[in-house]
Amino acid sequence: MSIQRTSGLRQARGVATDASPRPPARLFRHGLDRIREAYVLLPLLALLLLIALWSATLYLIQVEQTRAQRNAATLSLEISATYEAQMLRAVREIDQTLKLVKYAYEAQGEHNPLTGLRERALLPPALLFDVSVVDADAQLVASTRANDTSHGNDRQELRTLRHNDTLLVSRPWKDPRTGEWRLRFSRRLDGPQGTLSGMARVEVDAAYFVSSYDPSKLGVQGVLGLLGTDGVFRVRRTGDTLLAGDTVDYAALVPDTEDTQALLLVNHWDGVRRYTSARQLYDVPLAVIVGLSEEEQLLAVTRQAQVYLHRATAASLLLICLAGLLSRMSWQLAQSRLQAAEAKVAYAERVEYLAYHDGLTALPNRSLFSKLLVQNIREASRYRRQMAVLFLDLDRFKLINDTLGHDAGDQLLQEVAHRLKTCLRESDIVARLGGDEFVILLPQLSDEQYVGATAQKILGAIARPFNLQGQEFRVTASIGISLYDRDGQDEQTLKKNADIAMYQAKQQGKNTFQFYSERLNAESLERQTLELGLRHALERDEFRLHYQAKRDIRSGQITGMEALLRWEHPDLGLVAPMQFIPVAEETGLIVSIGQWVLRTACLQNVAWQQQGLARLCVAVNLTARQFFDDALLSDLVTVLTETGMDANLLELEIAESLLMQDVKAALQVLTGLKQLNVRIAIDDFGVGYSSLSALQQFPLDAIKIDRSFIRDVARVSEDRALTEAIITMGRSLSLTVVAQGVETKEQADFLRDNACDEFQGFYFNKPMPADQFQALLQAQAPHP
Repeated sequence: MSIQRTSGLRQARGVATDASPRPPARLFRHGLDRIREAYVLLPLLALLLLIALWSATLYLIQVEQTRAQRNAATLSLEISATYEAQMLRAVREIDQTLKLVKYAYEAQGEHNPLTGLRERALLPPALLFDVSVVDADAQLVASTRANDTSHGNDRQELRTLRHNDTLLVSRPWKDPRTGEWRLRFSRRLDGPQGTLSGMARVEVDAAYFVSSYDPSKLGVQGVLGLLGTDGVFRVRRTGDTLLAGDTVDYAALVPDTEDTQALLLVNHWDGVRRYTSARQLYDVPLAVIVGLSEEEQLLAVTRQAQVYLHRATAASLLLICLAGLLSRMSWQLAQSRLQAAEAKVAYAERVEYLAYHDGLTALPNRSLFSKLLVQNIREASRYRRQMAVLFLDLDRFKLINDTLGHDAGDQLLQEVAHRLKTCLRESDIVARLGGDEFVILLPQLSDEQYVGATAQKILGAIARPFNLQGQEFRVTASIGISLYDRDGQDEQTLKKNADIAMYQAKQQGKNTFQFYSERLNAESLERQTLELGLRHALERDEFRLHYQAKRDIRSGQITGMEALLRWEHPDLGLVAPMQFIPVAEETGLIVSIGQWVLRTACLQNVAWQQQGLARLCVAVNLTARQFFDDALLSDLVTVLTETGMDANLLELEIAESLLMQDVKAALQVLTGLKQLNVRIAIDDFGVGYSSLSALQQFPLDAIKIDRSFIRDVARVSEDRALTEAIITMGRSLSLTVVAQGVETKEQADFLRDNACDEFQGFYFNKPMPADQFQALLQAQAPHP
C-alpha cells in the first residue's frame, strides 16, 4: 500500500522536509568529495586504463580484419581473372574443333569429316574430348569414341540449332557407365541448300573445367564453378566435392556490369559465406564463379585477434585485481567510519517502523492510522471532499483460536490482511487495530456507491475458504461505515460511529455491512445500557423463568415443559430474550446466566415433585458459547448433585445449525452429556438441512420442528411436505418429535393426523410464571 512508503510515513508524522532542491554548487562539491575517496578514484582510473587498453586492442583487430578482408577480395578477383582466361581458352579450343568439323562437312562435302581431321591431327585428344557428328534425324554418323550412341536430348538440341548458329552448351548429365558429370558443346551443320543437315558436338568430362582448383589458394571450402546463363551450374567444385546441375539466380550472382568486384555473399547452395567473384565469358553463354570462404581466409587474423584478446583480458584482470584490492582496502577503511552511524540509523528506522506498524500483518497500527486519518480529514476539509471509514470485525474468530490454536489464528489474520489489500485502491488505507479488528480509510470519494461496493467486495473476499493447518475453514466479517462529514468531522467521531454501525451489522446476522445513522446511535446506547444492566442482573435478582407446556398430541396431557428466560429490567421493564440474549452471548455473560437458568429450572422441578405433582421433563436451551464451554459437563454435574434433580428429567435443547458447524466437536460434547443420562433434543430442526446420516451419529432423544414450518403448514404445500418428512425421519430413528409454535386448530389437526408426538404453542398455553404453571399442573393432577 502507498501509506507504507517512507515518504508517506514521514508526512503522516509531520516531519519537516526540505522542499527546495540543493544548490548546484553544493551538489558539485558533494560529488567531488565522493570522487576524491580512494575507493572511488582507483576504480575510475582503472576504468580509464581499461577503456584505453581495449580501444587499442579492438582498433588493432579491426585494422587486421580489414586488411585480411581486402586481401581475400583481391585474391578472389585474381583467381577469377585467371580462371576466366583458362575457361575462355578451353571453350574456344572446343569451338575451334567444332568449326573445323563444320568446315570439313560443309565446304569439302565430307559425310564423315572426323577421319580426315584425325589423320591430320586436327582433333583434340580423345582421352579428354569425344567428337561426333549427328545427322538431321538425330542418328549418329561418326564419333571418336568407340561404341558411342545417340543421346535422348539430341532431337531437342537439333530443334534449338535449327534457328541458332551459335555455340550451344548442354546441361550436365551423368555418364551411366562411369557415373561422372559430362558436358556437350554443339554447332549446327548446314546442307547444300543451307538447311539443317545435322550437328557437330564435343563431349568432355565436366571435371576438366574445374581441374585448376588449387586448395592452397581456394582452401577446402572455396568454390570454383562454371555457370550457364540459364542459371544452371554446368560444374562446381568445393574441395574434393564435384557437383553439377543445381540452379541459382544468375542475375543476382553475375553482375551485369564490366566493373567486376568480389562480393561477400552467403552462397545459398551450401550456406557458406564467401568472397564471391563472377565473370561472364565473352561471347559464350557461360560464366565463371570463384568463391573464397570468409572463415578460411580470415582464420589467421581471427587467431591473431584471439591472441590480442587473451593478452588484453589478462592485462585487464591484473589491472582489475590490483585496483579492486586497493579499492576494497580503502572501502573497508571508509566503511569502518560509517558503520556505527549506519547501525544507529537502522535501529532508529526499525523502532520507527514498529511504532507505526502491526508486527503480525505489517499493516499500519492504530497510532499511524489515527495520524493518517487526521491528515486526510484536513485535506477533505480544505478541498471539500468526501471520505469513508470502515470498521471490520471477524465473526467467530474466537472459535478458530479455541479449536486450532493461536498459530492458526495468526495465519488467518495475515491472510485476511492480504485479501483486504487486494480489494482496495492504491490510495486506500487499511490498518489493524488489534485482535480481529481492522479499519479502512477510503479517501477522495466521488460516489457513496463505491463504499458499498467495496464493502461487499471485502465481504466476498473474506467469505472464501481459508486453509488453516491443512483444514478448510470459513469465517465472515461485519463492517460498519461512517462518512465524512455527514457522520462526523473529527477522528474520534468517525471511528466511534463506524464502530457503532459495525455492531449493528453483527446484530443483523453478521456477514453484512451497515452505514451509520442516528437510529444506530440510539440502538448503540440501548445496547450499552443492556450490556451494563446484564452485568448486574444476576446480582440484583432480575431474571425470571417462565414455563411453556409441551402436550401429548393425542391426549392433550402435559408431558413436559420448556424453561424460558425473562429479564425484568428496573427501568426498561420486561426485556425480550431476542434483545438481551445476543448481547449476553457476545460478552460471555451467557455462561453464568445459563448456569443460573439450569439451577433454577432444576430446583423448581424438584420442588413440584416434592409437592406431589407429576414427574415431568423440563427443557433448557443451550447457546453456542454454553455448548462449547469447557466447564459445561462439570457445571451440569454440580447442578444435578446440588439440586437432587433426576438427570432423566432434564432435557437440553441445542440448535441444529450449532451442531452442524463442527460435527466432530459437537459429537464429543453430546457423548459426554449422554453419559450423564441427560436427554438431548435438537431445537429449530429443519433450517439446517441435516441429513439422515448426520442425525444417526448423534445420541438424540427428540427433535423440535422449527416454528417457521408450522406457521404455514396448513397453507403452504412445501412446508407441509417438509414437516411430514421430518416426522417420518424422527419416527424412523425412534425420536420424540415435538412441534413448536402451534397457534391454530388447523395446525394441531394436521400434526395429529401425521402422528406427531408432542406440540407446544399459544394454541394451548403461553409461557407463564412458575406459580401459574404450578396451578396448571395441579389442575391436571388426578384428585384422591
